[in-house]
Amino acid sequence: MSRAAVIFGVLLIVVFPLSLLAGRVWIDPASTPNAAVILAELRLPRSILAIVIGAGMGAAGAAMQGFLRNPLADPGLFGIAPSAALGAVASIYFGLQGIWWALPLFALVGAATGMALLALIAGRTGGIALFTLAGLMIASLTGTLTSFAISLAPNAFAMSEIVSWLLGALTDRGWRDVWLATPLTLAGIVCLLLTARGLDALTLGDAAARSMGTNPAAVQAWLIAGIGLTVGSGVAVAGIVGFVGLIVPHLVRPLTDRRPGSLITPSALAGGLLVLVADVACRALPLVTELRLGIALSLIGAPFFLWLLLRMRRSEAGWLA
Repeated sequence: MSRAAVIFGVLLIVVFPLSLLAGRVWIDPASTPNAAVILAELRLPRSILAIVIGAGMGAAGAAMQGFLRNPLADPGLFGIAPSAALGAVASIYFGLQGIWWALPLFALVGAATGMALLALIAGRTGGIALFTLAGLMIASLTGTLTSFAISLAPNAFAMSEIVSWLLGALTDRGWRDVWLATPLTLAGIVCLLLTARGLDALTLGDAAARSMGTNPAAVQAWLIAGIGLTVGSGVAVAGIVGFVGLIVPHLVRPLTDRRPGSLITPSALAGGLLVLVADVACRALPLVTELRLGIALSLIGAPFFLWLLLRMRRSEAGWLA
């Protein structure tokens, strides 16, 4: 296990029990009435779900940046999460929310379609500008289609429900959401881990990778499946939670040998830690209503994205320097 995985794994073990107690009302298991019920039915599934979603987003961001050789790659910024959201909104629009598997399935298909469309348009060697433009186009198109679907919502209550869901939150999530998202996210992370050796080989170029026995098309297929499962399952239960896949690999990379394959596991742990801490902050801040998780992470991610752009502008050595 790498040093980064050990560090973020230990931090996760330390923060997790504290997250169960933290909130606008802190829980003292010895004196708080019904503490066991609150912990078992509310705090525990919510904290587990935060780790699961963050792990999926972190692993997806690390694999995506490695495959595209683009430090700005992120499932949210490049349209993958908005594609999953469009799929989920479509299931609500067509009145399928009563079927428990419909929304997750539509979100998974949306995420996989967005990733496949990005790979088809930009290819793997299209350069940062082409990838960014293609990702922005997909994000813009899916965002417009989502807004169009919202504008056609059958009533104001449905419209408000969809908008609140799109902002991203773990409020009122329970064990059913955990059982839904966990196996899909784990399956997605396994798919991404299967690309680790291929991602390392592809850093030497397609020709060199093929000479080493790597099939770029197979790596891309596993990547599409992995990102579709991790992002789609996360969006299905929590809405859009952005910037995790962008931030986490940059925090993890200095602690590793910088090979794309070695980033996936520690990025999953760091992503889980980041979303867990952000969710605790949402719960603990003394606001009139609880801060939405998607908004909290955007408040962190947008300045980080700006700092990253300025850093890249100053650096002539590129993102691997």
